[in-house]
Amino acid sequence: MRIITSDIFDRWMRGAGLVALVALVWAVVVPEGIFWTAVLAAGLMLPPKGAILLSIADKDKPEAVPIIRGLASLDYGLFATEGTAALITSLGLGVTLITKKLDEGHPNVVDIIRDGTVNGVINTVTGDRTPLKDGFDIRRAAVEHHVPCYTSLDTARAVVEALGAGALSYSIKPLPEYLEGSRG
Repeated sequence: MRIITSDIFDRWMRGAGLVALVALVWAVVVPEGIFWTAVLAAGLMLPPKGAILLSIADKDKPEAVPIIRGLASLDYGLFATEGTAALITSLGLGVTLITKKLDEGHPNVVDIIRDGTVNGVINTVTGDRTPLKDGFDIRRAAVEHHVPCYTSLDTARAVVEALGAGALSYSIKPLPEYLEGSRG
């Protein structure tokens, strides 16, 4: 890591530049740092252990398989809507089937979000009218109850990889310690 020092840098450090430098140092020390910082700051990181609700559009199911396997390997409890539960079962993984039809009994997808059964939601959009309405209800409940909700499999994959790599185990050091390490 290369640190540049100058009078300009010193003046910059006294202002808003410090915030940018912290993000930059975090990104240099941990290459994925900017992503993790953004996810943590937005309140979208999953806890190290928990349960997740999956409702994946048919077109996205093949791409979701590694994510689902990753969550299972992290001992996450898997809750899924009908079609996604069938996929998870076909992979030989345990899953709890939850209906997404709000008028077909309880518990349903909104119930398990509201009562804290799940710590996160992965819900991809189909574009069809009925599934679109069901997905809206799922995403709205997640937002209203501050439950991380991923509609992009790329983001969900990155979060699962972060959990698997132990990205949540980091240490914060004073800036001089980072500067001292860069001079050696």
